[in-house]
Amino acid sequence: MMFSKSRLTCVLFLSFVTRTIAQFNMSSNQNLAVYWGQNSYGAVNPSDPANWQQPISYYCNDDVIDTIPIAFLDEFYSTGNLPSINLANTCTSPLFPGTNLLNCSSLAADIEYCQAAGKIVTISLGGASGSVGFTNDTEAAAYAQTIWDLFLEGSSSTRPFGSAVLDGIDMDIEGGSQTGFVSFLSALRTLMDGGSKPYYITAAPQCPYPDAYIGTTLNEFGFDAVYVQFYNNYCGLTNYDNPNAWDYSIWANWATTISPNPDVKVYIGAPASSTAAGSGYVSPSTFTPIIQQTMAEYSSFGGVMLWDASQAYENDRYDISVKDALLGGTSAPPSTTTITTTTTSTTTTVPTTTTTTIITTVPTTSTTSTSTTSSTSPTTTSGTGSCAGVAAWQTGVAYVGGDEVTYGGDLWTANWWSEDDVPGGVSGDWTNNGACATTPTTTSTTVSTAITTSTSTTSSTSPTITSGTVSCAGVAAWQTGAAYVGGDEVTYGGDLWTANWWSESDVPGGDSGDWTNNGACV
Repeated sequence: MMFSKSRLTCVLFLSFVTRTIAQFNMSSNQNLAVYWGQNSYGAVNPSDPANWQQPISYYCNDDVIDTIPIAFLDEFYSTGNLPSINLANTCTSPLFPGTNLLNCSSLAADIEYCQAAGKIVTISLGGASGSVGFTNDTEAAAYAQTIWDLFLEGSSSTRPFGSAVLDGIDMDIEGGSQTGFVSFLSALRTLMDGGSKPYYITAAPQCPYPDAYIGTTLNEFGFDAVYVQFYNNYCGLTNYDNPNAWDYSIWANWATTISPNPDVKVYIGAPASSTAAGSGYVSPSTFTPIIQQTMAEYSSFGGVMLWDASQAYENDRYDISVKDALLGGTSAPPSTTTITTTTTSTTTTVPTTTTTTIITTVPTTSTTSTSTTSSTSPTTTSGTGSCAGVAAWQTGVAYVGGDEVTYGGDLWTANWWSEDDVPGGVSGDWTNNGACATTPTTTSTTVSTAITTSTSTTSSTSPTITSGTVSCAGVAAWQTGAAYVGGDEVTYGGDLWTANWWSESDVPGGDSGDWTNNGACV
């Protein structure tokens, strides 16, 4: 059960005003980063200006958000050889004379308010339509001083946010060349290391690995965190249950074996509403177990990134749902599929119910049957290339060199970045590896079985236990309104129950699936 919007807001406000503000901790696995600046809600709801993006300080009145990347510095070299920034409906004028750089010094107090609340505020470079890049390493290294002077601890007469000193930069590079990026970031890191406070450098790659526009840079420079965009791609959150698509494990492996920073954190980047991205949005009830299972499995997990603040607030405070999941997800159970079969005992006329739990990391197809035996029919294909485990080509999905797909009964490999170019088309994006081969496949699943005998004369998917099977000594009764975390035990309805994850006001045995029944109390 997630906090209600009003309740969590009240709790967080009270904690905000009565305790010392906690400082940002990059090593935490419970951080929430939310982009601000592009008024994403307003872009898709032009007739609802009352709910468009608010000033940045509006999103800093509670403890939900930890990091706010300001989006975007969208051009490196504009008029006057200085960058330009675009903040949508916020700060549309004036410009510094002789430049295309907005003077948003009126936002300084708002930014400093957020920082005083324990949050970090960074500037994000790039964006989907950004014009960013360098011609050589010398130019790139010199640009580090420009960023330092305009946004961080340096000095300039053209500081867009006046006296406010941001906490670092974010690289949301979605086009162009990577020339000079490592030189730029290395020079900037040197300046940061000599500063008076901690500074952070993050990136926001798209989920296809390696990212086409910043992948090489990620391998050569030590970022503090990456906000991987698990949306608008085949590897998005909506394909979490497809091991051929969802690739967080690849990013986690990159973090621990390839990244120059062994402590780099990998965030799950997600749309904050169904209109915030073309694909990839999932409901809070779907996202919560994804967050908690990923947190439990990967030490490099750093938290969640959302696009963007305006969408999250208008989607019933989606950010609160995500923060609930992060705070309650320190220990999550593995994904399980339950198959129930009914059999008849040879020594009694009372049927028994057998519940079999299959722990698996791949999608499985479950069939309920009264038979005590089952068999798997092999899946076969014909041709010369093995297509086992290879997903079909999809329009609208971005692929990078080396990605494999099936199309027209053949196996294809991407030669380079490709999107919407059909394998076999005139673009030449794909190499045909031949027709898919005949490969009988059998799925082998390790099964852990727990059998409970029921004295009921009617079988059901939830076994009814009437005899005492477990000790409930010292275990308190479940209470409505009480918050529980994974592993907590309660008694309810004469049974012993264990919380699977964070839960509040969800009755044990209810539809939420928050609780596991351990059997009747002795």
